[in-house]
Amino acid sequence: MGLKPRLETAFERLLFQSRWLMAPFYVGLVLALAMLLVVFCKELIYYLPKVFSFDAGLTSNDAILAVLTLVDLSLAGNLLLIVMFSGYENFVSKLDLDGETDRPPWMGTVDFSGLKMKLIASIVAISGIQLLKTFMNIGKTGYELNTQEALWGVIIHLTFVASGVLLALMDWLTSKTDKH
Repeated sequence: MGLKPRLETAFERLLFQSRWLMAPFYVGLVLALAMLLVVFCKELIYYLPKVFSFDAGLTSNDAILAVLTLVDLSLAGNLLLIVMFSGYENFVSKLDLDGETDRPPWMGTVDFSGLKMKLIASIVAISGIQLLKTFMNIGKTGYELNTQEALWGVIIHLTFVASGVLLALMDWLTSKTDKH
C-alpha cells in the first residue's frame, strides 16, 4: 500500500489551500479596525471641546464616561488585532516579518487556547465598562434608569465572567492530562 492515490493527494492539497479563503475575513477585520478608529476619533472630537468649555463643560462623571468610552473602543481595537494576527498565523500562514524590531512579543506564540482566553478576557472587560457606564448614569438628570435593562446587563456580564472562568478551568484541566 505504498503511494496514496492521486485523487486523495489532490483533495488533501485542495483542502490545505482552502485555508486562504480566510484571508478576506482578515481584510474585513482590518476595515473594521479602521471603522473603530473613525468612531474613536469622532468621540474624541466630540468630547475635547467640552473639556475646555466653562459654560456646559464636562463634569467629573462625564469625563470618566468619556474616558471609559474611549477605553472601550481601544479594547475592541486590541481584540481585533489579537484575532487578526493570531487567527492569520494559526490558520492561514506565518507572518514573514524578518528584521521587524517592534513585533509584539506575543505574536506567533498565541495558540487557539490563548486566543480563546484573550477573547473572553476582552469581552469581559468591554462588558464591565458598559455596565459601569450604566451605573455611573444613575441619578443623572435626563437619564431614566431601565432596571430591567440594567439587570440583564449584570446577568450577561456575569455569564461572560463565568464562561471565562470555565474556559480557564477547561484549559487548566487539559494541560494536566497526558498528550495523545
